[in-house]
Amino acid sequence: MRSIWNGAISFGLVSIPIKLVNATESHAISFRQIHTEDNGRIRYRKVCELDDREVSQAEIGKAYEDADGSIIPITDEDLSHLPIPTARTIDIVAFVPAERIDPLQMGAAYYLAAGGAPAAKPYTLLREALKRSNKVAIAKYALRGRERLGMLRVVGDAIAMHGLLWPDEVRSPEGVAPDTSVTIRDKELDLADALMDTLGEVDLEDLHDEYREALEEVIAAKASGEAPPEAPEPAAGGKVLDLMAALESSVRAARESRGVPPPGEEAEVRALRQGRAEPKETEGKKSTAKKTAAAKKAAPARKSTAKAAEGTKKAASAKSTATAKSTATAKSTGAKKTATKKTASRKRSA
Repeated sequence: MRSIWNGAISFGLVSIPIKLVNATESHAISFRQIHTEDNGRIRYRKVCELDDREVSQAEIGKAYEDADGSIIPITDEDLSHLPIPTARTIDIVAFVPAERIDPLQMGAAYYLAAGGAPAAKPYTLLREALKRSNKVAIAKYALRGRERLGMLRVVGDAIAMHGLLWPDEVRSPEGVAPDTSVTIRDKELDLADALMDTLGEVDLEDLHDEYREALEEVIAAKASGEAPPEAPEPAAGGKVLDLMAALESSVRAARESRGVPPPGEEAEVRALRQGRAEPKETEGKKSTAKKTAAAKKAAPARKSTAKAAEGTKKAASAKSTATAKSTATAKSTGAKKTATKKTASRKRSA
C-alpha cells in the first residue's frame, strides 16, 4: 500500500513519524463515455479560455475566485507556510469515549503506518494507551489543502484514523421526521420485535455486492457475443394499508426464508392439504398417556364396584331364596290346615 501523506503524530511532547495509507478501496465498476455512433472515446481536454489552447498538467495551478470574479493565485509554497501546526502533523487534542463520536461525522478511513524503526516504540506506546483506556483520540490534521478533524482508534495491531466532519458540517435533522401525530400500539411493537429477532444477526463477511456481480455477468456475456442474462420478475407489490398485516407477513416470510416454521402453523397446513384435521403427535402421546393413567386409576374402582355389585346380587339372591322358602312353607302349612279342617267337617257330618 502506497502512502498518500507523510508527517508525524504529535502526542504531547512525543512525536511519532507516520505514513498515511488508505484503509479502504472501491470495487465499483467504472464506465467510459463513448460516441454511440462509432464507440469512440469521449475525452475532456483542459483548455485555457484566454489562449484557447489545451494545457498540460504541469501548467495548471491553484487559485481562489473572489466574490467579484477576480482570481487570486495560491502556490504550493504559500500553502507550505500556513501558520498552523497541523501542516504536517496529526495533532492530538483530546481523548474521549468512542460513543461520544456521532457516526454522521465519520468519513474516509486511513491506516497510520510507523515511519521507520525509531517510530516503533512511541507508536506502540500510543496504541497500548488507547487500548487500555478504551478511548479514542481526537486530532487535527491538514490534508489536500484544508485542515480536518480526525479520530484515532486501534484496529488489530495498527492505529487507524477516521476523517471526521466538523460539527457545523453536520446538518440538523429538523423537518426530516414526520410531523403527523401517530399512535403505535404495543402489539405492533411486539411484531416489530419478533421481526427483528427472526432476522437476527449477520456476519458482515457474508455480505457482498450483488449489483457489481450481476454487472460483471452482463459485461462478460456481451464480450463473448452472448445475450445478457434476463432480470428476474419483480415481486408483486402493492400499497400497505394495514401495518399489522404487513408486519405479520414480514415475520412469516423471514421465518420461511430461514426454514423456521411459525409455532402451531405446521399442523394447520397439513390439515388443510389433507382435508381432515390430524392431531399432533405430541398431543396424541399426551392424550394416550392421560387415558392410560385414567384407566389405571379407574381399574381399582371398577373392581371394587364389581365386587360390591356381586355382593349385592348374592344378598338379593339369598333374600329371594329365603322369601321363596318361607312362602312355600307358609303355603304348605296353610294347605295342611285346610285339609285338616275339611276332614274334621266330614267326620262331624257323618
